[in-house]
Amino acid sequence: MAGNPSVRTISPGVPFVDALAAGLRARFGDDPLTLTRATVLLPTRRACRALGEAFLRQSGGAALLLPRMTPIGDMEETALSPADEPLAAAAVELPPAMPALRRRVLLTRLILQLGASPEIEPHAPATPAQAARLADGLADFLDQVQIERLGFAPLHDLVPDRYARHWRLTLEFLKILTEHWPAILAEDGCIDPAERRNRLIEARCNDWRHRPPQEPVIAAGSTGTIPATAELLELVARLPDGMVVLPGLDTALGVDAAAALPPTHPQAGMARLLDRLGVAPADIAEWPAPAIAATAGERAVLVNAALRPPGADPVALSEAVVSKALDGVRLIACPGPQEEAGVIALAMRRALETAGCTAALVTPDRALARRVAAALRRWGVEIDDSAGIPLAHTPPGVFLRLAAAFAAERAAPVPLLSLFKHPLAAGGMEPAAFHANVRSLERAALRGPRPAPGLKGLRRLVARDGPDELLPWLDRLADMATPFIDALQRPSVAVADLIAAHIAFAEALASGPDGDGGARLWAGEAGDAAAGFISQLNQSAHRFTPIAGTEYVALFDALMSAEMVRPRYGLHPRLHIWGLLEARLQHADLVCLGGLNEGAWPPEAHADPWLSRPMRAAFGLPPPERRIGLTAHDFAQAFSAREVLLTRADRVEGTPTVPSRWLLRIENVIDAAGMNGGALLAKADDGDDWLGWQVALDRPEKVQPVAPPRPSPPVAARPRALSVTRVESWMRDPYEIYARYVLALRPLDPIDASPGAADRGTVIHRAIEDFLRAWPVALPNDIRAALLEVGERAFGTGLLALPGVRAFWWPRFERIAGWFAEQEPRHRAEAKNSRSEIAGRLEFAAPAGPFTLTAKADRIDELE
Repeated sequence: MAGNPSVRTISPGVPFVDALAAGLRARFGDDPLTLTRATVLLPTRRACRALGEAFLRQSGGAALLLPRMTPIGDMEETALSPADEPLAAAAVELPPAMPALRRRVLLTRLILQLGASPEIEPHAPATPAQAARLADGLADFLDQVQIERLGFAPLHDLVPDRYARHWRLTLEFLKILTEHWPAILAEDGCIDPAERRNRLIEARCNDWRHRPPQEPVIAAGSTGTIPATAELLELVARLPDGMVVLPGLDTALGVDAAAALPPTHPQAGMARLLDRLGVAPADIAEWPAPAIAATAGERAVLVNAALRPPGADPVALSEAVVSKALDGVRLIACPGPQEEAGVIALAMRRALETAGCTAALVTPDRALARRVAAALRRWGVEIDDSAGIPLAHTPPGVFLRLAAAFAAERAAPVPLLSLFKHPLAAGGMEPAAFHANVRSLERAALRGPRPAPGLKGLRRLVARDGPDELLPWLDRLADMATPFIDALQRPSVAVADLIAAHIAFAEALASGPDGDGGARLWAGEAGDAAAGFISQLNQSAHRFTPIAGTEYVALFDALMSAEMVRPRYGLHPRLHIWGLLEARLQHADLVCLGGLNEGAWPPEAHADPWLSRPMRAAFGLPPPERRIGLTAHDFAQAFSAREVLLTRADRVEGTPTVPSRWLLRIENVIDAAGMNGGALLAKADDGDDWLGWQVALDRPEKVQPVAPPRPSPPVAARPRALSVTRVESWMRDPYEIYARYVLALRPLDPIDASPGAADRGTVIHRAIEDFLRAWPVALPNDIRAALLEVGERAFGTGLLALPGVRAFWWPRFERIAGWFAEQEPRHRAEAKNSRSEIAGRLEFAAPAGPFTLTAKADRIDELE
């Protein structure tokens, strides 16, 4: 297989999969069987689907026999054809890949176990949830090492004595991977996903080295950043009928310039691959793509000039080149993320007005992607997001998390209402009847100070002040929830038992009158994903050591946070949200590049939590900046679409942002050409006021000012008696008197309210009133004890059972009782009698009849 490698490229302005499909059809002709002889290797399964759709567009919708399309990064046996029998056999012989959730659980367990060692314990995570988040970082590091085909043996030589103790502790911690993890894999009969992919690619390479395929093999769309993939691309390029097709190679780069590219440059990855192949960029020819239109070549010239490496000679562009390059490009700087999402949604919605027009949002900002998807629902448009939706944000995921929070906080008002008002909550009843009971419970017991913990404390409060018909309903809910609540209060409990109690409660609460809680909870794509998550968690739960019940909720949230749901049906065929890798090979008529701020696109080059930069370099890991180079290449590819909308937010969560370095470099190149880069990109005079349109969507057509309320009820409906304190309110705010005495409205107390000054004053007044009535003349021997005894009756057992009252009000009353016991004897020395809460009334004639004023004196002392 020795010989010159065969490499081609598809320019950034050419739709990649459409050009690839057109070139393959041109190469193999119209014979329907010849195309099936070819094998096309693509980076992902989504790229394979995109190429199949491109062939469909090429054939005008007619039936067509397709080539074998295999994803390089996912070469499982289900994706292999009969022609790949040796590779399929190798895949069958390989151990299965460790499921992601099981790996996180096992790594979490190892972290907790190692953290108990004397040397690591002061630096170990304090809770299982912290260990789970640390396990994510450990799994990422494990993947990096295996992707780069490194072993862990050199780790021991990376930390000389002169290094900080922190790094020595880090290596001690990494024994999880070097010593314990291999034994776990062997026990489970699994290997890591990255290692399995490496072995499958190696099996492919070994098979083709010994039995070179005689049929065409094309590897397209990959830049060869992963070592195993680079080895496969090198082999394909040297096959007798093999070829590698690179995306967006800058063939104007010289050999010396390519060799000196920093890792942040968009061409750095492909430059390393070409150096491995021994091919100069200038020697790479364009992939033939008949009848495939491309954007103006000036666009690629502009972006290559803007993204040139630091220190390179500046590129002088003429005004004609810049103007041609910016034809179809528009930059919109929005005040915030919400406005940015609205502008993108408007642009995509307008694209649908043109028959057959497609639009895509390309962004690494998942929050922006979710906002755009939500904004498009205004017009009933559901959009395909390639990254999916976090399971924790779906209705079943939210319901499970709320159920755990409800039990952990022992039916506190806010988590109780959050759970019981969820659409899935039914509690064995019709949902409408259940939610009616929840509203009644809210009014009867959940507004004002927090009830006693648990549903039993809530029941006592309802039995005293609420409607009796709620009591059987609360008893049923207590039967459902008590096992889970009790489990979470235990100091040590098996995770499997907690999961079982959690799911039993969730299914019981989700059940309707037919007892179909499981069917309701696990229905649909999100329910199916939630059921799969719980199933995998159950399979791994027995590997956990027992934990405190109070730690379960945070652990459950941490484990669910990485799970995604990818809807399969009901999505719009012409609108898409793509991640950077998916966008590299796909094409849309309008491409919106969103979130173009530093820290989002490009991402920050975060410090490695495990190894310092010199240690990473010595170990053989690539620098963190390599990711910036990959995203720079993705930006250059997407920027070359026919129509491009660039968006960014000036502020995110109130914090000013910095524009993406690529925007700034493009503006600098335009400025160097003697033109105003910012004004040209903004295109302020093109007649499209996107921000204005976005604001106008929610602006009412007409604003009708409303005059202040001037209630004038009939005299017969007006109150005929008021207290003197209400007269002040009447003069200041007549509407208050109207609402209270005519409409009979009462404001609801806040949910889970803190102990209020007004309520506290009322209770203390009642206690002192009862004391004065009991001892109007002579005082008891122990004034403080007597007042506390009276105070307990005034507070009442129900009120003192409220946690907030017992914790805050009663200690203050005890201090008041001490002060009162000191002051009252001195005061009584000058009084012969004391009276409290003396009511008075004054009735006088009014035009509509008698009117009564009432008043009440808190205390009247009759002096000697």
